Amino acid sequence: MHQGEFRERVLRAYRHQCALCRLRHEVLLDAAHIIPDSEPDGAPEVNNGLALCRLHHAAFDRFFVGIRKDYVIQVRPDVLREHDGPTLRHSIQGLHNRRIILPRKRVERPAIDLLAERYERFRDAPIPV
Repeated sequence: MHQGEFRERVLRAYRHQCALCRLRHEVLLDAAHIIPDSEPDGAPEVNNGLALCRLHHAAFDRFFVGIRKDYVIQVRPDVLREHDGPTLRHSIQGLHNRRIILPRKRVERPAIDLLAERYERFRDAPIPV
């Protein structure tokens, strides 16, 4: 039940756009948890959420991209070395070292401690073979 409310609050905080690519088609936007809601620190609070398009939500959940506590996006090194089509090049690799879009209200911005924890998971995630 709280997922619908969580989504609306997160999308409103991010002005109904993806924090990574600025896509504004709301039907393609999700409220992604920084720390999954199945975990004790995964509260359905705006500061534990990111408005992400479906592509970037999947990339974030599967550790293709990580977000440092200074709000800078990092792309996994093996993904940066890949040669594929324009979607990979522009939509994933092109995000490397860019800052995310932030909510205007500081209280709604991603919690630094949650981003730091999630970024460590990103760095420690095994690279698929």
